[in-house]
Amino acid sequence: MNSKQLKWLSYLSSLVMLLATLGGTVVTKTESGLGCGRQWPLCNGKFVPAHTLASMIEYSHRAISGAAGLLALASFIAFWLYRKNRRDLQLFSLLALIFVMVQAFMGAMAVVYPTSSAVMALHFGFSLIAFASSIMLVLGVREDEARLRGNVKAQNTVAVSKRFRNLTWFATAYTYIVVYIGAYVSHTDSAGGCSGWPLCNGRLVPELTGGVGIAFAHRVAAGLLLIVIAVLGHIAYRKHPDNREIRVLGLAATILVVVQVLTGAGVVFTLYNYQVYLFTSIAHIFVLAALFGVLSYMSVRTWQMSRPPSIREDRAEK
Repeated sequence: MNSKQLKWLSYLSSLVMLLATLGGTVVTKTESGLGCGRQWPLCNGKFVPAHTLASMIEYSHRAISGAAGLLALASFIAFWLYRKNRRDLQLFSLLALIFVMVQAFMGAMAVVYPTSSAVMALHFGFSLIAFASSIMLVLGVREDEARLRGNVKAQNTVAVSKRFRNLTWFATAYTYIVVYIGAYVSHTDSAGGCSGWPLCNGRLVPELTGGVGIAFAHRVAAGLLLIVIAVLGHIAYRKHPDNREIRVLGLAATILVVVQVLTGAGVVFTLYNYQVYLFTSIAHIFVLAALFGVLSYMSVRTWQMSRPPSIREDRAEK
């Protein structure tokens, strides 16, 4: 399998993984999780379900998730056979395969057995890790292709400090925590806990009970995330004038987190307009997936660029 085929395989896998992630959001927001009853892999006792809206939404999500799993398996096999010199790409393909299988298993168990909101929030988190792994695979393939053309050799020898690397890792890990809290808000039906934005029920600090407390905790966590990534983006852009890749990644993360906050506000304002609310929720998840993918790849690249010069130069020559 040549480089072009590997590239398009990684692109397709990433796209289907994104559709599976967004599909999970549609299932949750339309309350279609039991559209096929308590049965898996059959849907209400049939391989092809009756054409009810809930069953079609749930069944379509299952089909797309299955396709994501097959493409992740194909990518894993292809990169382990044809990119033996790129351990990082092999690792990304392995992570994508592991987490798409884990989230699929959790989804199946959630259908067959009653599952807590805390566990279902993890289900979304794992699907996001699978998507981020596929995005890292895409970006890694693009970097590999550019290196073969001689466009990024010097870039790989540019160093970043361990402090900046650690800040990037912290931002990525904290983003995942915010993602989990947001998923918990959805699965506990706490989205309406805070009316209005940026105030919660007209107050700076509302009464922290029930759904109000859960929704407010997510808002506070998201506000802190905006600050953390804004600092990360500032340092990436201002302190690394010779490292175009890090500057672009930092700028992209900053723009995405701002859009993420705005789409979050859109979710609040459209909460009682179902059609628009579904659209804003999907947009919110789409931007979140892109943000987490960028931060995950940035974490890998800062780790590579913070290693000793001899290791970075050896990698650039491969």
